[in-house]
Amino acid sequence: MFKKILVALDSSGLRERVFNQALELAQATGAQLMLLHVLSTYEEGSPAIPIRSYQAYYPILDDAVWQDYQNRWQEFANQRLAMLQRQADQALAAGVTVEFSQSVGDPASTICAVAKSWPADLILMGSRGRRGLSELVLGSVSNHVMHHAPCSVLVVHGGVAAQTQAPTPELVGVGPQVG
Repeated sequence: MFKKILVALDSSGLRERVFNQALELAQATGAQLMLLHVLSTYEEGSPAIPIRSYQAYYPILDDAVWQDYQNRWQEFANQRLAMLQRQADQALAAGVTVEFSQSVGDPASTICAVAKSWPADLILMGSRGRRGLSELVLGSVSNHVMHHAPCSVLVVHGGVAAQTQAPTPELVGVGPQVG
């Protein structure tokens, strides 16, 4: 069974549901958890990237805008790290061995890289249910992970269909991975 579960957490409304399912699974199997959050400028609540168009005319203004962005980014990172710490404390209180990590970068490739280096038996993550044009433009982290992960992937759905039904995770790729 699963001994090492990587839990990919973002700032969406699915975060608690993903975490709770990971915690239940870890308790049932005796697995340890790695809580992972990947900071991204595309994440909900992330500070917008500043536009640096007045640099030639107002270098002082440009520096102030950049400093403000860096301050807001650091505050964002600290808030997300505090969320990880709270959830790690919750897992410890439930008797589950847990560690956590926060990285910056592309969420999909970072999740796969951490799953490989940690080495996870299972990745548990959420899916917002993007389809069509929004998936094409914004991408689908869960879709990328399902196709590139070095282990099995359990996806907790959170799209429109999932909001009208009871949440049921989808287990993908159980067994040996090919390619």
